Amino acid sequence: MAELAELRVGFDIGPLFGERTGIGYAVDAMRSALLQRDDVKLRDYLLSFRARPGSNVRRLPLPAVLAHRLWAKGDWPRADRWLGDMSIVHGTNYVVPPCSIPRLVSVYDCWFLRSPRDAQPAVARAGQVLQRAVADGAVVHTSSHASTRAVRELMPGARVVTVYLGALPLPPPPTRAPISGLDGAPFVLAVGKLERRKNLPALVKAFGELTTTIPELHLVLAGSDGDDRAAIDTAIDSLGSASNRVSFAGRIEDDVRSWLLHHASLLAYPSLDEGFGFPLLDAMQAGLPIVASNVGSIPEVGGEAVLLSDPTDIATLASNMRVALTDSAARDRLVAAGGVRWREFTWEKCAAELAGVYRQVADGDTDGWL
Repeated sequence: MAELAELRVGFDIGPLFGERTGIGYAVDAMRSALLQRDDVKLRDYLLSFRARPGSNVRRLPLPAVLAHRLWAKGDWPRADRWLGDMSIVHGTNYVVPPCSIPRLVSVYDCWFLRSPRDAQPAVARAGQVLQRAVADGAVVHTSSHASTRAVRELMPGARVVTVYLGALPLPPPPTRAPISGLDGAPFVLAVGKLERRKNLPALVKAFGELTTTIPELHLVLAGSDGDDRAAIDTAIDSLGSASNRVSFAGRIEDDVRSWLLHHASLLAYPSLDEGFGFPLLDAMQAGLPIVASNVGSIPEVGGEAVLLSDPTDIATLASNMRVALTDSAARDRLVAAGGVRWREFTWEKCAAELAGVYRQVADGDTDGWL
């Protein structure tokens, strides 16, 4: 058998710079796992005019805002001269530059394409760049079959392949409570930016239905401010005297995330859409039951470890929360299922499947992904 040629992968490390998001954690873990393999050779690149990466990083010397404006309308400037001799280019965060090299672009969810009015201008432009790249032949990598179906619906004719991500490591929790008033108190935890996609006003209303029967219960919203903060505040105000049992943790570091997950009574994840859902696997690692919506990737990733409801059905969301909080048999069943489920999502498996995808994209063998 002939030896396979070395596969040189231009790998976008842009998500590793600036404030780390879920995508940043995913790209970091993906890259680390790929670096352990000997069948691909990563060549890091970065689209940035200001960043000063290491000498081994190929920098596309353009401001990202300007590049996106140009690429949203056309295919100039092309990136071949900066990327060099690559077998494939992997845009890891919705954008892959125009070039003659075979291209793969990672798409994590399609909320901003379905709801353009809710997207910030920079995000909307990234969507335009994505659509142009796909129309020009770039292959799409998604992290769930739900996102694959969404991409095919929104961008007919796209070639799409699903490769699941892995579970992020969860460090041991600190011994002291990082948020005052929570040590020893039962609380429902929600993790994620305070944006409309997370559907947090519905969660606050469902929490309100539990406050009379579980009077000691608290709700903790852990995530940076987003476009839904005003609606969340309005929902909290409607709780009346129970409003003081809702806490904002803000953006949390890994140790705080671990403490909250290990001390919460349940994770609530009532999103309107998700492309994967790291908090689901986080909660499973911490032995935490989960109540969530039945949309996007959530049923696919959560499996039997999650109680599901329609994201608009506040009564059922509240009922599921009550079950997870008070029914010990149901709670034990969810925790046991989660303890098995999260181990199925590994970065080694992700990297192995991505390496196969890289080979097929580089060889032009992608007809099966239409």
